[in-house]
Order: sequence, then structure tokens, then C-alpha cells
Amino acid sequence: MNETLPGVARHIAAAAALACSQLLLAQGGQVHGNFSMDGQLYNDDEQIGAVKPPADFGLNSWTNLNYRSGNGIFDAGIRLESYEPALLGYPAGAAYKGSGLGYRYATFRKDGLEVTAGNFYEQFGQGLAFRTYEERSLGVDNAMDGLRVKFSPDTGIYLKGIIGTQRLAFDKGTTQGIGIVRGIDGEIALVEAFPTVFPKLAERGNNLTIGGSFVSKFQPDQDPLLELPENVGLWAARAHYTNANWDLYSEYAYKINDPNGSNSNIYKPGQALMATASYSTKGLGISAGAHTYDNMAYQSDRGAPSLFDLNINYLPTLAKQHTYNLPATLYPYATQPNGEVAYSGEVFYKLKRGSKLGGKYGTKITANWSGAWSLDTTRLPNDTVHLMGYKTNFFAMGKHQYFSDFNVELRKKLSADWELALTYLNLVYDIETVQGKAGKPVIYADMFILEGLYNFNDRNSVRFELQQLTTKQDHGDWATALAEFTFSPHWFLAVMDQYNYGNADADQRTHYPIGSVGYIRGGSRFTFSYGRQRAGIFCVGGVCRVVPAANGLTASITTTF
Repeated sequence: MNETLPGVARHIAAAAALACSQLLLAQGGQVHGNFSMDGQLYNDDEQIGAVKPPADFGLNSWTNLNYRSGNGIFDAGIRLESYEPALLGYPAGAAYKGSGLGYRYATFRKDGLEVTAGNFYEQFGQGLAFRTYEERSLGVDNAMDGLRVKFSPDTGIYLKGIIGTQRLAFDKGTTQGIGIVRGIDGEIALVEAFPTVFPKLAERGNNLTIGGSFVSKFQPDQDPLLELPENVGLWAARAHYTNANWDLYSEYAYKINDPNGSNSNIYKPGQALMATASYSTKGLGISAGAHTYDNMAYQSDRGAPSLFDLNINYLPTLAKQHTYNLPATLYPYATQPNGEVAYSGEVFYKLKRGSKLGGKYGTKITANWSGAWSLDTTRLPNDTVHLMGYKTNFFAMGKHQYFSDFNVELRKKLSADWELALTYLNLVYDIETVQGKAGKPVIYADMFILEGLYNFNDRNSVRFELQQLTTKQDHGDWATALAEFTFSPHWFLAVMDQYNYGNADADQRTHYPIGSVGYIRGGSRFTFSYGRQRAGIFCVGGVCRVVPAANGLTASITTTF
């Protein structure tokens, strides 16, 4: 039975990594790695809609083993994974099950050249053209399997080339997507590369980096009705300027026609433009950003199961990534790849110590705003020949607002032992678009959050949060209380309760208590929790997954060596 080129490459890379590691370990080198495990024992909980699965225990675990030769010329590594079965709601995309080899690679580097065979993660610019990465908490992993070459012919000049397939799922080992991805990227840091040409810029700490990328995916056309492009290319260009105070970045990407399941098989090209600027000096920081994405979903399989799977590129969000529980899990914003215009701005200011407002220790104030809208588009009626779907006024906002988040944080150290932070958020959230809840009204919410930290001594401390959300839409008002006790250097204890006290249905005014205890020693961390998990959305960087309601015991173990 014949085997495909990617399949043969997987076996060759694994065998080569193992053989070379054994040989070079005998000649000197280092082995390092880590282990992590997340397990959950489920209970039925009718009040919150939690249903115990047939296998009442879920397990996700990973072990990474990496080798580096003594002279740093050679690296090799593997990752063993186990999902017996995977935790409920995990991963974000295609299913994971079983145990096996999930990642393996071998890397050689010398004289500015680096070659990797097997699996790898890579990014061009900010990712508008290409980004493969792993976000374990989301279950996002679109690792490449193939070949990567990096070369730096001189100082400040960096070249990359990649080819291979992408990870789609896991079934006793990785399952690859059917499309082949190929790409090249080049970047020049002008002041580093040509210091004699720009001597004054170099003296003042200025630098200007320019770069460009081209990525192409190949997938055979087997559609009986449409003539689909088998090679879909995307190019991008970027510029990045920095000095002691300023950081300016801009990137533009253009994708040729790419009819696929997410855009209803239209032949309209896609484009994206993003720009960010920040200024910082002592006690003051100002940043602003803007972007537009139009038909920019780019996946190595035009019939990918969902928008979580086989993404070739990455579209960053401008929404603030909150860490507090209520704003982070109830109404987080997810990037709309097929069309959005977004803006953001932030100001940070530190009031001086000793001033009337700053007090003895100074006061920090941060104000942040971000918003996203639909594109300004016009549908093309009777478009039965070119199938372009619509036309767009570039970078123009449509009438439909997806999201808005205005927040202000005041953080102050009151004494050597006490520190407090007060945060206010005003939120506009189109839950129908962002979370796909058809017929639901736009949510308007206000939140107040009080955070405190008290240090009893150098080893023991307590941190608490009081959060309150008010809204007349969705499930109504919420409150969250959290307390974390730390007994350094080894123990910590946490208790939290969420309460949906404003639900219009009195029977749904539910508490979600959970308690955790943990132990840390060296590079190892053990955490055990018991309680309720509210159904909701979990997001990182504008990518989200649905988290189902659950009740039970969870255990987490991580260690590094």
C-alpha cells in the first residue's frame, strides 16, 4: 500500500530524531521538557444543565521531551499526548481522542542556516499571512508537518521558507488536513543591516524593519458544480519603526479569490490592513490601533469542519484581554474574519509619588476603549456569473456594531501591606453575531470590580476580588466573589462563587461555587478543585471556544525539568 509524502515524512522525521538524539546524547548535550495533566471527574447537576458523560472522567495530558546538543547545532524533540477521553468542550475544533505521538521534530543550525524537519510553529509578521501556533487552553493546534528553512545571510536580514500540511485532529496520533501550505517570508532591519548608511538613526536608537510574505495553499478541486481555484495565494507587506519612545507598526495582506464554506463560496478577493502606534515615556503610555478584515478566513481545507480548524493565518483582535472572571468569560469578543472594522485606544498615567493625588506610593490610572463594526458593504444582486457576493468601501464602518468596551482602572498602593484596584467597564455586545445565538438582543452591561491584595508578611498574603455586572438583557445581573490565600513558598488556597442573582427566571438564580487548593515545589505544581463550572465562552487573543456547564472534581499537575 502506497503512503503519501507527508506520511513518509512523519516516519522519517521521528526515526531521525530518535536516532540522532541517542547518538548525540552520548557525545554531550542537554535534555529538558515538561509534563502537564488536566483531569475532571463529572457529576450530574440538573440545576445548571451539567450532564455526566458516559465516561465520567476526562483526561488531557502532554509530555514534551527536547534534546539540544552541546554545541547548539542540533535539536530534536517529541510530544506525547493523551485524551482518554478529552475533557468536555475540548478542543475548540475537530475532536481529539486516544494516546500517541502528537509532535516531533529535528532541527539543524549552522552559519546562519536553520533547517527543521517534522513539526514546527511559525509566524510571518503579525500573522495576517501565516501563523501556526498552539494555545493549549483553547485546544487550538495547527502545527505544520513538513519542512522549514531559516537563513540569515547577514546582520539584520532574515529569510524563511515553509512547506507542509497542518494538524487537524488527534486520533491515537495526529490527523493532518488535506491541503498543502507553502510560504516564504523576508525581513530587513535597515539600521542593523546598513549601519554605515544610516549612522545618525543608529546613534539615536531608531530602527526601521520592512518585510514581506507570500503564502499559497494547494487543494484539488473535486466539486462537481463549481470551478474552484486549486492554488490560493496570499501576499502581505509590513513595516515596523521603533525608537526610545515610539513603536509604529502596519501590515497589509491581500488574498486572491478563495471560495469556501465560511464565505458561501463567493469569488471575492480578501484583504486586511492593521496599524498600531504607541508612545511611552516616564509615567505615561499612549497606544492606538485600527484594523479592517474583509473575507480573510484562510484555511488549508476549503471544507474545514469549522472556523477553528486548519487556519493558515491569524487575525488579531483589538479588544482588551480581560483577566477578571465576569468580563473574560461572559461576553468576550471573537474576531469576525469575514468582515469587521475595529479601533482601540489606551492611556496609562502614573501620578507621581508625594503628589496630592499620587500619595506616598503613587497612583496608576489606565483608560481603554475598543470597538468593532460590520463592514460598509453593498450586496450585488443577480450576481450569477462572477459570484463576487458584495462590494466593500475599504476601511469604512457599517451600521452594525458588534462590540464596544470602555474601561477605566485605578490602581493604588495604600501602604506597605495594602494595594487596591478599582475597575469600571461599559460593554456593548452583539451576542447574536459573536456567539451565534440567533434572535438574542444586543447586550448593554456595566461592571464594577474591586481587587485587593494584603501582605501579612513576606510569605503569606490574601488577594480578593468583588465583581458585579448589571444588564437588562441575556441572563440579567451577576456577582462574583473570589479570595486567594498564599502561604509561600508552597501552598495556596482559593474560593470563588458566581451568582446569577438578576435572572428573570427565579429558578435560574444560581450559585456557582468552586474551591481550589494547590501545592508548588520547584518546577512542579499540583492543583485540585471542586465545584460548579458555568457554561460560557473562553477566549484568548480573539479566538474562543465554548465551555459547557460542569460539576465535579478537577485535578491539574504540571512540572518542568
